[in-house]
Amino acid sequence: MFKDITPLFLDPSALREAVDALAAYARERDIEYVVSAEARGFVLGAAVAAAVGAGFILARKAGKLPREVASVEYQLEYGVDALEVHSDSIRDGARILVHDDLLATGGTAAALCRLVEQAGGVVAGCAFVIELEFLKGRERLAGYDVHSLIRYSEDRPGISGGPEA
Repeated sequence: MFKDITPLFLDPSALREAVDALAAYARERDIEYVVSAEARGFVLGAAVAAAVGAGFILARKAGKLPREVASVEYQLEYGVDALEVHSDSIRDGARILVHDDLLATGGTAAALCRLVEQAGGVVAGCAFVIELEFLKGRERLAGYDVHSLIRYSEDRPGISGGPEA
């Protein structure tokens, strides 16, 4: 079941509402940085960071960043991938919001959490626009505070929680 968030970007009021809702969650967590994986996570992650006065950390595929990096490998359904951040982007004790557009199996988000913690940061929360509940990604993020704007359940393809967008 593919869920496409790109129509959200075409509607200025819906886009503002999504950024505002994610920013409200981030403010409650008293974050200093937002970290997002490329590519769709960058779009709203940077907007949320700007809205709350936080910094933004790019998590990119291996080999894309120009300076020294911290890296983490993670399992995908079809193989292994890696994410990297600049090794000097996360200072010890920094409160960081992990953000992505979609929570599916939780592999990318769990990798981002590990990367933040390995670099000395604190995962203050994980925020998503869409969560596919039936893929149980939230279970992979056990121990972290997880917030999704829209959740789709297996038995009913519709909004099962969160504010309607």
